[in-house]
Amino acid sequence: MPSLEIGQQAPNFTLPGVTVTDGRAQQRHFSLRDMRGAPVVLAFYPADNSPGCTAQLCSYQSELAGFEELGAQVWGISRQDAASHEAFALRQGLTFPLLADEKGDVVERYGVSMFGMGVRRSIFIIDADGVLRWKHVALVGMTFQSARTIREQLRMLDSASDDGAARDDAAS
Repeated sequence: MPSLEIGQQAPNFTLPGVTVTDGRAQQRHFSLRDMRGAPVVLAFYPADNSPGCTAQLCSYQSELAGFEELGAQVWGISRQDAASHEAFALRQGLTFPLLADEKGDVVERYGVSMFGMGVRRSIFIIDADGVLRWKHVALVGMTFQSARTIREQLRMLDSASDDGAARDDAAS
Protein backbone atom coordinates (compact mmCIF):
# COMPACT_ATOMS: atom_id res chain seq x y z
CA MET A 1 0.00 0.00 0.00
CA PRO A 2 1.37 3.46 -0.84
CA SER A 3 2.26 5.59 2.10
CA LEU A 4 -0.05 8.29 3.36
CA GLU A 5 1.15 11.73 2.27
CA ILE A 6 1.06 15.08 4.05
CA GLY A 7 -2.07 17.00 3.06
CA GLN A 8 -4.15 13.88 2.44
CA GLN A 9 -7.31 13.10 4.34
CA ALA A 10 -6.39 10.63 7.08
CA PRO A 11 -8.13 7.26 6.73
CA ASN A 12 -11.01 6.97 9.20
CA PHE A 13 -11.14 3.97 11.50
CA THR A 14 -12.93 2.64 14.55
CA LEU A 15 -10.99 0.43 16.97
CA PRO A 16 -11.61 -1.02 20.42
CA GLY A 17 -9.47 0.55 23.09
CA VAL A 18 -8.94 1.22 26.74
CA THR A 19 -8.45 4.29 28.90
CA VAL A 20 -7.51 4.35 32.56
CA THR A 21 -8.98 6.98 34.85
CA ASP A 22 -8.35 7.01 38.60
CA GLY A 23 -6.87 3.51 38.38
CA ARG A 24 -9.92 2.04 36.65
CA ALA A 25 -9.89 0.82 33.07
CA GLN A 26 -12.74 1.48 30.69
CA GLN A 27 -13.02 -0.22 27.34
CA ARG A 28 -14.89 1.33 24.42
CA HIS A 29 -14.56 1.99 20.70
CA PHE A 30 -12.66 5.01 19.36
CA SER A 31 -13.37 6.54 15.94
CA LEU A 32 -11.07 9.01 14.25
CA ARG A 33 -14.05 10.78 12.67
CA ASP A 34 -15.24 11.67 16.19
CA MET A 35 -12.08 13.76 16.63
CA ARG A 36 -13.04 16.34 14.01
CA GLY A 37 -12.65 19.80 15.49
CA ALA A 38 -9.46 18.95 17.41
CA PRO A 39 -6.05 17.58 16.46
CA VAL A 40 -5.08 14.02 17.33
CA VAL A 41 -1.66 12.43 17.60
CA LEU A 42 -1.62 8.79 16.51
CA ALA A 43 1.33 6.98 18.06
CA PHE A 44 1.77 3.57 16.42
CA TYR A 45 4.03 1.32 18.50
CA PRO A 46 5.20 -2.31 18.18
CA ALA A 47 4.29 -3.90 21.53
CA ASP A 48 2.92 -3.37 25.02
CA ASN A 49 5.50 -3.75 27.79
CA SER A 50 8.56 -3.75 25.49
CA PRO A 51 11.39 -1.49 26.72
CA GLY A 52 11.25 0.97 23.81
CA CYS A 53 7.47 1.24 23.75
CA THR A 54 7.28 1.62 27.52
CA ALA A 55 9.84 4.46 27.40
CA GLN A 56 8.02 6.13 24.49
CA LEU A 57 4.50 5.97 25.89
CA CYS A 58 5.57 6.86 29.44
CA SER A 59 7.35 9.94 28.06
CA TYR A 60 4.15 11.00 26.29
CA GLN A 61 2.19 10.38 29.50
CA SER A 62 4.56 12.61 31.48
CA GLU A 63 4.04 15.36 28.88
CA LEU A 64 0.31 14.78 28.39
CA ALA A 65 -0.66 18.18 29.84
CA GLY A 66 1.45 19.84 27.13
CA PHE A 67 -0.53 18.06 24.41
CA GLU A 68 -3.83 18.89 26.09
CA GLU A 69 -2.86 22.59 26.33
CA LEU A 70 -2.62 22.52 22.53
CA GLY A 71 -6.08 20.92 22.28
CA ALA A 72 -4.68 17.59 21.09
CA GLN A 73 -5.37 14.05 22.20
CA VAL A 74 -2.81 11.26 22.01
CA TRP A 75 -3.90 7.78 20.95
CA GLY A 76 -1.52 4.82 21.09
CA ILE A 77 -2.15 2.07 18.51
CA SER A 78 -0.65 -1.41 18.33
CA ARG A 79 -1.61 -4.95 17.33
CA GLN A 80 -2.17 -6.29 20.87
CA ASP A 81 -5.70 -6.81 22.17
CA ALA A 82 -7.55 -4.54 24.60
CA ALA A 83 -6.78 -6.84 27.57
CA SER A 84 -3.04 -6.46 26.91
CA HIS A 85 -3.47 -2.69 26.59
CA GLU A 86 -5.41 -2.57 29.85
CA ALA A 87 -2.70 -4.43 31.77
CA PHE A 88 0.01 -2.23 30.19
CA ALA A 89 -1.85 1.02 30.92
CA LEU A 90 -2.56 0.03 34.53
CA ARG A 91 1.03 -1.10 35.12
CA GLN A 92 2.57 2.06 33.62
CA GLY A 93 -0.05 4.63 34.69
CA LEU A 94 -1.00 5.54 31.11
CA THR A 95 -4.22 7.55 30.91
CA PHE A 96 -4.49 8.26 27.18
CA PRO A 97 -6.34 5.73 24.98
CA LEU A 98 -4.54 2.60 23.77
CA LEU A 99 -6.26 1.14 20.71
CA ALA A 100 -6.21 -2.49 19.61
CA ASP A 101 -5.65 -3.03 15.89
CA GLU A 102 -5.57 -6.83 16.18
CA LYS A 103 -6.21 -7.49 12.47
CA GLY A 104 -3.70 -4.83 11.40
CA ASP A 105 -6.13 -3.06 9.09
CA VAL A 106 -5.33 0.44 10.38
CA VAL A 107 -1.60 -0.32 10.47
CA GLU A 108 -1.87 -1.29 6.78
CA ARG A 109 -3.94 1.78 5.81
CA TYR A 110 -1.39 4.08 7.41
CA GLY A 111 1.49 2.23 5.73
CA VAL A 112 3.31 1.33 8.96
CA SER A 113 3.29 -2.46 8.89
CA MET A 114 6.64 -4.18 9.09
CA PHE A 115 7.13 -7.79 8.11
CA GLY A 116 8.13 -9.85 11.13
CA MET A 117 7.76 -6.94 13.59
CA GLY A 118 4.13 -6.00 13.03
CA VAL A 119 4.24 -2.21 13.41
CA ARG A 120 6.81 0.48 12.66
CA ARG A 121 7.14 3.02 15.46
CA SER A 122 5.35 6.00 13.87
CA ILE A 123 3.67 9.30 14.68
CA PHE A 124 0.90 10.93 12.65
CA ILE A 125 -0.55 14.34 13.48
CA ILE A 126 -4.08 14.73 12.15
CA ASP A 127 -5.52 18.25 12.18
CA ALA A 128 -9.01 19.34 13.24
CA ASP A 129 -10.29 18.75 9.68
CA GLY A 130 -9.00 15.18 9.55
CA VAL A 131 -6.01 15.99 7.31
CA LEU A 132 -2.55 14.53 7.88
CA ARG A 133 -0.22 17.43 8.70
CA TRP A 134 2.95 15.71 9.97
CA LYS A 135 4.34 12.22 10.22
CA HIS A 136 7.44 10.34 11.22
CA VAL A 137 7.80 6.66 10.36
CA ALA A 138 10.83 4.92 11.87
CA LEU A 139 12.74 2.42 9.80
CA VAL A 140 13.64 0.19 12.76
CA GLY A 141 14.91 0.55 16.29
CA MET A 142 13.88 1.83 19.65
CA THR A 143 14.28 5.57 19.06
CA PHE A 144 11.10 7.62 19.00
CA GLN A 145 9.95 11.18 18.43
CA SER A 146 10.02 13.22 21.62
CA ALA A 147 6.95 14.85 23.10
CA ARG A 148 8.71 18.18 22.56
CA THR A 149 9.08 17.57 18.81
CA ILE A 150 5.44 16.54 18.51
CA ARG A 151 4.28 19.60 20.48
CA GLU A 152 6.35 21.86 18.19
CA GLN A 153 4.52 20.38 15.20
CA LEU A 154 1.16 20.88 16.95
CA ARG A 155 2.08 24.52 17.67
CA MET A 156 2.77 24.99 13.97
CA LEU A 157 -0.75 23.72 13.25
CA ASP A 158 -2.09 26.17 15.78
CA SER A 159 -0.25 29.10 14.24
CA ALA A 160 -1.27 28.02 10.72
CA SER A 161 -4.94 28.02 11.72
CA ASP A 162 -4.46 31.38 13.42
CA ASP A 163 -3.02 32.72 10.16
CA GLY A 164 -5.79 31.12 8.16
CA ALA A 165 -3.17 29.22 6.15
CA ALA A 166 -2.56 25.51 5.81
CA ARG A 167 0.86 24.11 6.58
CA ASP A 168 2.24 20.92 5.18
CA ASP A 169 5.47 20.64 7.14
CA ALA A 170 6.87 17.17 6.76
CA ALA A 171 9.95 17.31 8.95
CA SER A 172 11.13 13.97 10.17
